[in-house]
This record gives sequence, structure tokens and C-alpha cells, in this order.
Amino acid sequence: MAGGRREIEVRTRWRTEVLDITEQVAGEVRAAGVARGFVHCFVPHTTAAITLNERNDPKVVADLAAHLERLVPWNGAWTHPGNAAAHVKASLVGHALLLAVEDGELQLGQWQGIFLCEFHGPRARTVRLGIQDYAV
Repeated sequence: MAGGRREIEVRTRWRTEVLDITEQVAGEVRAAGVARGFVHCFVPHTTAAITLNERNDPKVVADLAAHLERLVPWNGAWTHPGNAAAHVKASLVGHALLLAVEDGELQLGQWQGIFLCEFHGPRARTVRLGIQDYAV
């Protein structure tokens, strides 16, 4: 059976950054040889997240990062010292996606892309992929 566990390593450059990782995920799906199934994308970090959003216009993810910063400011009245804002942002965005695979390709909407959201960078981040065939 095709599929398995894979990882993508991402190096971030800024404290807050939203990186398009669609092509890396799609490449791992193709390499796994899954014709029809799903991929579970998981970020094993408490200050990073993963999301789907528009990838056609980079202003969309820039707005996402900017508005999260205004909603959850770094210098808020936090009881957890240091990086509480990063933890809150990661929890709001989420740590996992489940995506369909058909004919060996990710089934995303026309404008959708997969984004790693960094909230406490710069760092080395990992995205874990569980790629699975549908049982027939």
C-alpha cells in the first residue's frame, strides 16, 4: 500500500511569517504514490500553525499576519512570560489539516494554498504528513 509518514522542514526568517508550503506538500503526496486518499498535515509546535487560504494574492496572508498581530499583540498583559501571544495565535489558527488526494494530486480549491504560520521565529519548523490510501 502506498503512503506513509513524511516530513517537511521549513526555516522561517521572521518572528511572524506566513509561508506557502503547497508545492512541498504536493511533492510529498506525489512521491508517496497515493492515487486516492488523504493527507493529514500536522505542525508539532505550540507557537506555529497551519492553515488553508488564498495563494493567488500575497496580500491575503500578509493581512492575516498583520490582523493576528493586532488581535493578539506581542506586548499584551500576559501571565505566561515571553511568548504567550505566539501560543494564542497558534491555537486560534490551528495545528492540523486533512486534505483529499485524487489521481495522485491534492484536491485544493482554485485559489487555495497550504500555509505554515510562524509566530515565534525565526526557527526551524517541521510539518508532519500522514499520507494514506483509501481502503477499497
